[in-house]
Amino acid sequence: MKRKLLFLALFLTAIQPLMADEGMWLPALISQRIADMQAKGFKLSAEDVYSVNQASLKDAVVLFGGGCTGEIVSDEGLLFTNHHCGYSYIQRHSSVEHDYLKDGFWAMNRKEELPNPGLSVSFLERMEDVTGQVLKGYDSSMSEAQRDSVVRANSAVLTRAATAEGKGLRASVEALYYGNQYFLFVFRVYRDVRLVGAPPSSIGKFGGDTDNWMWPRHTGDFSIFRVYADKDNNPADYSEDNVPYRPKKSFKISRAGVKEGDFTFVYGCPGSTKEYAVSEDVRYVSELSDPQKIALRTLRLDNIKKYMDQSQAVRIQYSSKAANVSNAWKKWQGEAKGIDKNKTVAVKRDYERRFAEWAKGTRYEGLVERLNGLFERRHPYYLAYEYYSETARAIELLSFASNIRNTLGNAQAKANAAESFFKDYFRPIDEENFAALMDAFGKNLPEEFQPEYYKTKMAQFGSAEAWASYVFDNTLFIDKDKVLALKESDEGIVLTDPAFEMYNAFYRWYYDDLRPIINELSPEIELAYRDYMQGQMDFEKDKTFYPDANLTLRVAYGHVEGYTPSDGVYYYPVSTLKGIIEKDDPNIFDYDIPQRLRDIYAEGGHEDQPVCFLATNHTSGGNSGSPVINADGNLIGINFDRVWEGTMSDIVFDPEICRNISLDIRYLLFCIEHIGGATYLFDEMEFVD
Repeated sequence: MKRKLLFLALFLTAIQPLMADEGMWLPALISQRIADMQAKGFKLSAEDVYSVNQASLKDAVVLFGGGCTGEIVSDEGLLFTNHHCGYSYIQRHSSVEHDYLKDGFWAMNRKEELPNPGLSVSFLERMEDVTGQVLKGYDSSMSEAQRDSVVRANSAVLTRAATAEGKGLRASVEALYYGNQYFLFVFRVYRDVRLVGAPPSSIGKFGGDTDNWMWPRHTGDFSIFRVYADKDNNPADYSEDNVPYRPKKSFKISRAGVKEGDFTFVYGCPGSTKEYAVSEDVRYVSELSDPQKIALRTLRLDNIKKYMDQSQAVRIQYSSKAANVSNAWKKWQGEAKGIDKNKTVAVKRDYERRFAEWAKGTRYEGLVERLNGLFERRHPYYLAYEYYSETARAIELLSFASNIRNTLGNAQAKANAAESFFKDYFRPIDEENFAALMDAFGKNLPEEFQPEYYKTKMAQFGSAEAWASYVFDNTLFIDKDKVLALKESDEGIVLTDPAFEMYNAFYRWYYDDLRPIINELSPEIELAYRDYMQGQMDFEKDKTFYPDANLTLRVAYGHVEGYTPSDGVYYYPVSTLKGIIEKDDPNIFDYDIPQRLRDIYAEGGHEDQPVCFLATNHTSGGNSGSPVINADGNLIGINFDRVWEGTMSDIVFDPEICRNISLDIRYLLFCIEHIGGATYLFDEMEFVD
């Protein structure tokens, strides 16, 4: 018996370093976590991860565009990110004649790299705790509005000082822990970013919506860009005279591979999480918000898919749009299911009961009850707002009409807006979406929260289909020539157009009826959450709290590990090329791989080519494209997704089920060599075996 107990103790000790690690940690404070990271296998120091005095790993990580992450992999500005992060730019360069979505794109020299107006990458220069400076002049007798005024004024002073040098600097002050702490983030933004390579979508989006958020995954989700600078290595607008950016740091690429139990960490920009939300906030998400939004997006996706399946031109036009609609649609399904499976609402209510008992006689007494009550008051108005966002605002024609109205005084801006809109617009999709969404609006939103304009129009036309036909047959915004002919003096014509009239009526309903209530409650909720966050820290003094994600640079660490999604099922943490061949189906667009890939597999020797792997890192939206790094600080993968069963990790992290999905860097290299034939790129990378 003693021998059995000893064995059990040794076994538990052995597996302890492999326990999943929740948390998205600030790099500037990583010294507080470095001992734990090193105990789990990490071999570098805190200074190697983040430093303002020397080059560190942070200098090889970028915010890509406005919502993804990328990593620098050469001393000549070469950048890896996800295929879905670069997708809209690949799509803009595509046409029926040059279908880079279908066929892929590979620049074979620098002159063939394609510029991307509007795309930028942001390097973090430094982050700094500025709580004292931000709250300077504030005292507890002030109202929340007065506090906000103090915060804004002090933040403006800090950001102006931080960017005084110019040269592409951008700064922001971000609230952490619901405003209990403030950090200054200073970035240097590069605006000349060019497309270097992208695999065909049959690799980069392999599995499409069916496999999205799922495991096993076999998606080669990568695209390659290059950052350019002026001759002095400073940010500059696109110019043929610009040269490849010379980074302070670039990642070495490991070809050693991964195995279960290996240490991993993700360095990126997670978008938004609500780990400390109260039960009523979470109940709204899982029982009201997610189910309603899922149903509305299902209507849109069904219409889009029907027409994309019928036409290559429409498929090109709507591929990026469909992906944007679908991504959150499927994530919400997993999120709601995960919250329910983990009984998250009940768990939070139990925590809140214990907190309330502890809080008696303190300044936190009654706080949880008040916070949940505020959410109960807000729910019907916020649900109506979300219906507005997922219906009227989702009709392309209406948003375009508003956009043109705002550009009437600027002929070039108007022409650019029209060119962009009509290039990727297909009336039948938008018209059918109009009918479907307006019908669902009336059926599912309580009548007392429907605008009078909607009720009047439905009574006038008798059905959403008839209303849609009238708007689309009588609006000038469906005709490009008529739009281009509009002058500033034609505003009266625009205001009475049925498309703009509808846009404006719904907007006024939101602005006049919903927004005031939401805005009235939001400061109260924010203040209560700030107190509740501090209260939780006082209640659990031995717990280490990490701030919710807000698209600022974070570190998450864990290890390679599979998981059990249901009884009797275990998912291994690595997928291979064999799985791609098993899924291959020329009759299904999302599973129709390039013939070249079939030929390579048939030749033999590549059956075990790794494609993707799982790890326990805590990630969120915005971590797409993040470098996945091994214990030595070398690049082993690119994060691109989470498993469907674990998408509730934005609200509650379950170490048993939450896994991030990453592209194995060896598959990226395999595709560069065998699919793109762009092996010249290897000459500028540094490899470690």
